[in-house]
Amino acid sequence: MRRTAFAVLGIVAATTVGLTGCQSGQDGKDGKDDGHSASASAASASAEPFAGLSGAEIADRALAATTGASSLRMKGDIPDDESGDTISIDMALNREGECAGTLSIGGQGKAELIKTGDTLYMKYDEAFLRAQNEGEPEADTDAAVAMLAGKWTSMAAKGQDAKDIAGFCDLDSVLGDAEDTGSNATRGETTTVDGTPALVLHEKDGADRYTVYVATEGKPYLLRVDSSSAKDPGSIAFGDYDKPVAAERPGGEIVDLDALGG
Repeated sequence: MRRTAFAVLGIVAATTVGLTGCQSGQDGKDGKDDGHSASASAASASAEPFAGLSGAEIADRALAATTGASSLRMKGDIPDDESGDTISIDMALNREGECAGTLSIGGQGKAELIKTGDTLYMKYDEAFLRAQNEGEPEADTDAAVAMLAGKWTSMAAKGQDAKDIAGFCDLDSVLGDAEDTGSNATRGETTTVDGTPALVLHEKDGADRYTVYVATEGKPYLLRVDSSSAKDPGSIAFGDYDKPVAAERPGGEIVDLDALGG
């Protein structure tokens, strides 16, 4: 099969780093409540989330909390400039370089993925395999489907074909460039993200616009980043902070792709 999926995951990691690296900025005024959080609109100024803090200060705290997490889960849809498709990911990863989750490209099928230790495991459904082999001889595609569809495969994580995804599974690498950019984040309204109370931050970078949701209860983790950037539009949700990643060797038959020559 073609190895497009491995290169695509590298693009996902780069996009995510770009989004999470745009959180700091200068002061802004508070926005009014948007109706999602009635308690916030009824609260006094002294009980207001992050009372007295500027958008930049809140963003700094959110970035510090997020980059300090031992693990997290990322979920979202991101356009791929090269293929024109939308990449959908749902992935948990940690600082030990482990990850577990799913990947879909253009809504055509799904691939499951696990990395633990020095091995990368992937399982593709038929639709994913056929989409990734588009343009190949039909006989070759049918053979790939017969051999791989619905079966776990394994590859050395340090191998040439797996190194991009292996790097993505390392939380240090994914968040490594998420630093204070000194841009112009401003405070917005209060709302909720999947039931978690949040404060909205708005940021501009030229013509690009970013909307950032920061948890107002517990640690100020990033909950979601929406980008309207012409270059990297998309949305990534963050959650399951500091929770164990279910990265274990799959049971049953595993097809060793390295033994097959990739």
